[in-house]
Amino acid sequence: MTIYESTMSLILKQFLACSSIARRLVLAGVIAILCGLVTTPVQAAGLEVKDIRIGVHDGTTRFVVDLSDKVEPRIFGLPDPFRVVIDLPEVNFVLSEERIGDGAGLIEKLRYGLFRPGTSRFVLDLKTPSKISKQFLLRPDGGKPWRLVLDMVPASREEFLTSMRPRGETVPQVATKPPPLLNRPQNAKPVVVIDAGHGGVDPGAIGISGAYEKTIALAYSRDVAKRLRATGRYKVVMTRDRDIFLPLRERVRIARAAGADLFLSVHANTHPKRSTNGFSVYTLSTRASDKEAAALAALENKSDVIGGVDLGDYSDDVQNILIDFAQAKTNELSVKFARDMLVGEIGQRARLLGRPWRSAGFAVLKAPDVPSVLLELGYISNPKEEKLLLSKSHREKMSAAIVRAVGNYFKENQNANL
Repeated sequence: MTIYESTMSLILKQFLACSSIARRLVLAGVIAILCGLVTTPVQAAGLEVKDIRIGVHDGTTRFVVDLSDKVEPRIFGLPDPFRVVIDLPEVNFVLSEERIGDGAGLIEKLRYGLFRPGTSRFVLDLKTPSKISKQFLLRPDGGKPWRLVLDMVPASREEFLTSMRPRGETVPQVATKPPPLLNRPQNAKPVVVIDAGHGGVDPGAIGISGAYEKTIALAYSRDVAKRLRATGRYKVVMTRDRDIFLPLRERVRIARAAGADLFLSVHANTHPKRSTNGFSVYTLSTRASDKEAAALAALENKSDVIGGVDLGDYSDDVQNILIDFAQAKTNELSVKFARDMLVGEIGQRARLLGRPWRSAGFAVLKAPDVPSVLLELGYISNPKEEKLLLSKSHREKMSAAIVRAVGNYFKENQNANL
């Protein structure tokens, strides 16, 4: 039996076992899965990026990627802020040292990682509008591997928009639709969605020792998910369980499609003042509780920009979600969990930030019918706290406290399903 046939058989069994409401979601998922199986091209086995270099000469910035095999890149630009996006088949980054954040010449910052299954992505954040004057692929020669070379020169905004225009879709359209806001079915078990912040091409904050927020967030999310599953009392869904990029609206969509009763987005924080430390938790507000909360929300909401996503059609979605979020009960439950349960449990086992519960306009918290919180585990800009967050013992202690808070929340809110 082929992989395709095995997958079809499994999907059919799950479909027949579902309720009528769930069947529609499964059927929509079948379409997305089949499209992925049928249309994803076979990639070269073990394709690797071996090195990345940026050079500047006579006003030209050269970006070079060393590869283990020939590739056909897809290159385009996105404005406001100006970025060059380079999509490759899914690759392994086999580098002697991490280059995330490095820039030179016209390139202010560099990001790279897994963008979606089958696609790895480079994002070059530009200092000014630029265009590609030369693009070529060099064959192996003199002991050197395959090399993808891009030469960039300054350009006007109009030249950038004309020469770097994306061709085709930059982000796959989501086939499934979230459930309606009203008359959601009651879940047999509470559904908890754990969202590991950032990922793939978006590393998030970078710690004092070079630790990535995306790595810490995933480690804690996996631990919390494992502990929740071990109780047998919840259905647990992770938005991502590997180092892959997810747009913010996709994280919200996953939570709503899963019928989530609680959504936890896990992050780590930074601050210009290295002495700042402590756990904090945020709920949604259209008006931030303070300037620092507003600045953090603005930074987190840039994740899609960092990932090289065109947000041209995003504003309407956000506006609709904000209107729907007028359901005061959802926010009431979010605040109750954050302020009364999570802060209390964490405060017994770890240091809290001053005023540990805050609010701001985080895009990832805007599901209208899902109580949602964003956890900032601590500050990786603080040397001691970064070391603590990287330790297994601290992760286990924090994860256990989060699980206890979840248990207290559902014990007190037996009808938390909106």
